[in-house]
Amino acid sequence: MKHPLIAPSILAADFANLQHDVEMLNRSEADWIHVDVMDGVFVPNISFGLPVCEAVHRHAAKPLDVHLMIVQPERYLEAFAQAGAATLTVHLEACTHLHRTLELIHRLGCRAGVALNPHSPVHLLEDVAADLDLVLIMSVNPGFGGQSFIPRTLTKIRALRTLLKQAGSRALIEVDGGVGLENAGELVGAGAEVLVAGSSVFKAADPSAVIHALKFDHQTLVTSDAKS
Repeated sequence: MKHPLIAPSILAADFANLQHDVEMLNRSEADWIHVDVMDGVFVPNISFGLPVCEAVHRHAAKPLDVHLMIVQPERYLEAFAQAGAATLTVHLEACTHLHRTLELIHRLGCRAGVALNPHSPVHLLEDVAADLDLVLIMSVNPGFGGQSFIPRTLTKIRALRTLLKQAGSRALIEVDGGVGLENAGELVGAGAEVLVAGSSVFKAADPSAVIHALKFDHQTLVTSDAKS
């Protein structure tokens, strides 16, 4: 069975020692570095913006998976691409002209992702599914790290997997929020291919060991869904 990609979220890193934590991720078996950008408008929190993204990119040996939790994300796509983003994910709920936004992301040479908040059904992606490289399912309400996983996310992932298959889309399914060793197996079994983990990695005594376990040791917990 294919192993999931692991994208630790630096939202949970030590901001006073960010270079140290990025270098730890470089040495680890993480695949991407997840960068959560929050504007205090679309979500009730402010995280960091372009200067931090640029700084992380200077030290990162892994691709930057930039998640824009901001209003009017199309205004900043070029700047984040120049700051080092390999993937740019925007929220469906924040985009009036989603198809146009996805086209712009591709023109900038980045993978194009769309994120769905917990209340947004997957069928809203039907008409853009073929244009997507990634769909990010929020398994918590966005805005803060360390929240509890919403169990219904598993059903949503299964529905998304069916939709993408019917559309002939090769988009990866990413999950963000409350992801840890206790639910990684179920998530992969339901169809998740990229796991974003923040607190479960950076609050651990051995973050690299947790990354390894998320990537490899979840297999004993995977359900039969993974084979369907």
